[in-house]
Amino acid sequence: MIKKISSAQLGRGEHGWLSSRFHFSFADYYNPQRMGFGKLRVINDDIIKAGYGFDAHPHRNMEIITYVRSGEISHQDSEGNKGVTRAGEVQVMSAGSGIVHAEYNLGTEPLTLYQIWIETNVHNVKPRWQTLPFPTRDNVEQLTLLVSGYEQDQGNAKLLSIYQHARIYAGVLKKGSVIEHTIDQQAYLLASQGEFSIIDGSEQVVLRKGDGAEVTNVKTLTISAITDCELLLIDTP
Repeated sequence: MIKKISSAQLGRGEHGWLSSRFHFSFADYYNPQRMGFGKLRVINDDIIKAGYGFDAHPHRNMEIITYVRSGEISHQDSEGNKGVTRAGEVQVMSAGSGIVHAEYNLGTEPLTLYQIWIETNVHNVKPRWQTLPFPTRDNVEQLTLLVSGYEQDQGNAKLLSIYQHARIYAGVLKKGSVIEHTIDQQAYLLASQGEFSIIDGSEQVVLRKGDGAEVTNVKTLTISAITDCELLLIDTP
């Protein structure tokens, strides 16, 4: 089953320096029908003006993943971690027993990103932060695995790890590309750029920039690029 959530259905937050679209209830946006998707609790599609950001604030026992679509984000936290994550890179922060962090757009252009929160399956671990670049451009055969919480994937220096049995994939597909993707549990798709269709048997849904989709009771999903496009797929309990 595929359930499309169009960009027009998303929650909205406008703060001058920050423009947000909420796939699930967050901050001042509350929708009892949109409280999460399995262990996936938050997906925020944010645009942050240059010179602005989020002042120091705490998190606890949550896996927080940031996928940078354009621009760059500067991170600093109470564990002594500091770094910059740029377009085409992903950062993971396991909040664990408690962490305070601040994030800013110290670049010269608007920063666009997805902020993704996944509920942890191991509580009160030592907090940690990591960032990596990924070869997600011009995929033609399969999406790239970026983040995993599965034991068999741990130790792979090319992946970021989380404390949950979930995987996050992404890819940039050329117009006309058709790929198949196996779903282990259930999936949430994000259309970052362009337009593509997702097909499960006779069911076909078209997603455009800003849209999302819940995919349940599907083992193999066909993804067809109608235009050049960029997408994320979150496979989650």
